[in-house]
Amino acid sequence: MTKRGLVLAGGGLAGIAWETGVLVGISDEAPEAARALLAADVLLGTSAGSTVAAQLGSGASLEALFDAQVAAETHELVPGASIDDVMQLFAGAMASPDATLEERLQHIGAVAVAADTVPEPVRRAVIGHRLPSREWPDRVLRVTAIDVETGELVIVDRDSGIGLVDAVAASCAVPGVWPPVTVGDRRFMDGGVGSTVNLTAATDCDAIVVLVPSSESAPTPFGAGAAAEIAGFPGETLAVFADDDSIAAFGPNPLDPACRIPSANAGRTQGRQHADAIARFLGV
Repeated sequence: MTKRGLVLAGGGLAGIAWETGVLVGISDEAPEAARALLAADVLLGTSAGSTVAAQLGSGASLEALFDAQVAAETHELVPGASIDDVMQLFAGAMASPDATLEERLQHIGAVAVAADTVPEPVRRAVIGHRLPSREWPDRVLRVTAIDVETGELVIVDRDSGIGLVDAVAASCAVPGVWPPVTVGDRRFMDGGVGSTVNLTAATDCDAIVVLVPSSESAPTPFGAGAAAEIAGFPGETLAVFADDDSIAAFGPNPLDPACRIPSANAGRTQGRQHADAIARFLGV
C-alpha cells in the first residue's frame, strides 16, 4: 500500500490562512480528494504548516478552521518586526561564506535568544488559542523546529516528550520576532529557518502532497529552495505553490494578522483550481 503524506510548509499567518483555504477549496470541488488528504498517513508541518497540521490532527472540520481564519476577531498579536527584518537577520548569517548550515543557524539562534520580544508565556497563549486540541492526536503528526544552540533540525512528534502547544510554538518561533521556546534545558526556534518544507522528515512516505505559501521561484537564504527540495524527493510528489494572486493577497508582511482574510480567500480559489489534479494524483 502507498504511504501518503501531507506536507504543509512555512509562511507566516498568511501561510496558515492560505493553506487552510487551499484545503477548503479542494473540498469544494473534490470532497473525496479532500478527505483523502485529511486522512494522510503522515501530517508534516513546518512553522505555519505546523499550526495547520496540528489543527487537522485535532479532527476539526475544514469549515470551522476556515471560518476562524476569515473572522474579524483574532487572538494573534501584531508583530514588532516585519518579514524584511527577518530577511536582514538571514543576510547577517550569510556574511560568513565558509560557515556550515548549522553554524549559520547557530548565528540566527543567538540573535533570536537575544531579541526583545513578548514573553514566552504570552506567545504560548496565542499558539494555544490556535489549536482545537492541545493534545497530540492518535496519528502520525510531525512538526519541525531548530535547536538554537546546535543549529540542529529537530523532528517533534507525540513520542518526543514535548507537549503539542510547545512543539507548535517552537516551530512557529520566527527568530527576531517571537521568543524561542524553552523545553527543559533546550531552546528551539522556527523550523522553517533552514527549509520551509523539511522533506527529510517525510522520507518514509511513498507519495506526498505539498502546500507551499510562496512562489515556486521564491529566493531562499539556505539550500536550493522548496521547489528543488520537492523535485529531489525520492517518492511521488504534487506541489501547490502560491500563485500571483495569492502572493498579492499575502501583502507586504505575511506575519501581520491583517493578511489572514485575503490569504484564506485566495487559497480557497487556488484550491478549487487544483482540486482535479489532486484528485487524479490521489486516485480518488
